[in-house]
Amino acid sequence: MVVIGAGAAGTMAAIFAAAGGAETILLERTADGGRKILISGGGRCNVLPMRLDESRFITESSPNVLRKMVRSWPLGEQVAFFEQQLGIALADEPESSKRFPASHRARDVRDGLLAYAVAKGARVVTNTRATNIVPVDGRWRVECDEQPSIEADAVIVATGGLSVPNTGSDGFGLRILARLGHEMHATYPALTPVTAEEPPFRELSGVSLPVTLTARDGARSTTATGGFLFTHRGYSGPSVLDVSHVLVRSRAESDGAATLTVRWTSLGETEWTTALRPQGTRTVLGAIRAELPDRLAATLIAIAGVDPARSLADLRREERQRLIEGLTRGVLPWSGDEGYKKAEVTGGGVALGEVDPRTMESRRHRGLYICGEVLDAFGPIGGYNFLWAWSTGRAAGIGAACAPPPVGK
Repeated sequence: MVVIGAGAAGTMAAIFAAAGGAETILLERTADGGRKILISGGGRCNVLPMRLDESRFITESSPNVLRKMVRSWPLGEQVAFFEQQLGIALADEPESSKRFPASHRARDVRDGLLAYAVAKGARVVTNTRATNIVPVDGRWRVECDEQPSIEADAVIVATGGLSVPNTGSDGFGLRILARLGHEMHATYPALTPVTAEEPPFRELSGVSLPVTLTARDGARSTTATGGFLFTHRGYSGPSVLDVSHVLVRSRAESDGAATLTVRWTSLGETEWTTALRPQGTRTVLGAIRAELPDRLAATLIAIAGVDPARSLADLRREERQRLIEGLTRGVLPWSGDEGYKKAEVTGGGVALGEVDPRTMESRRHRGLYICGEVLDAFGPIGGYNFLWAWSTGRAAGIGAACAPPPVGK
């Protein structure tokens, strides 16, 4: 069999296909493979989440099918695989609920996976770009650019999506799977920074803090709590990436009227009402910068139209209300996003109903298996998308290795 794509899902598929006794070729267009693994987590690779909340996955397909795929390889078993089979110790980061290799080196994960695939019997072929997948008499022909075609009983498509194109992701798998008749959900950049035309917070570039964001576009909405970063072009950080899909789809599918609101601290309206009550000679600026970075505090006070030097005792009711509104339900103007260039993953893709959730085999073509980012599902920042790749890649590898050979062979 041929596995196309030596990324997270593809390498995992090759491991389990080869371990299942299948003669396995892992085909990779770049010189080394796994480049998204290398850049993930700031070069540390967020291998898995510490805890799993299935409801945080985003899909336009059946949530029940998604759950079956995720549950095919429980989180605890995945941790055991990395630590016991690959020999890669994992370290928890409780403040972010993430798991990293204890070495904090993404290369250890990429190299460990590829080495294990080879040890199990897979043959890794690099610098070879697949250009087409053609069904021929119950088998498959993988056509390659400037290389001979490869004949195989089964093909696993693990080519990734469109995100971070400089790692080799060009949408090849998505185009081929659509051409082969699979139902496709519209693709879009997900987990991507958000931009703001003439951002009102431009002078705060570099300021970061934990916040709670809500993106809403009609019936579609999502909320995320986590790190937030002002950039010279807009906003980034885990909380921004986690809600960005609502904004991206608002622009792509309608008039881009989605709203982005922020609660700047853990304090709600009641707590801020208490914090802004008269306290001796304390000023508005003094009260707010006790909870926020100085520059951000000054900016939010200016937006509310309040004199920062005014004492809390002299604060008028309507001024207090404007401040509380901005602190708990502040509007963040936005105009666009950074697109696939900086997106962590691709939203949309092959409808999950197009594959058998146990084996990842296409329901339209026998011997064709689909896994990873080409499928219509993604999770939040924090190891969810690697978990998805590991789960679906393993299922595809096992499914392809256990499949009966084509009739007549």
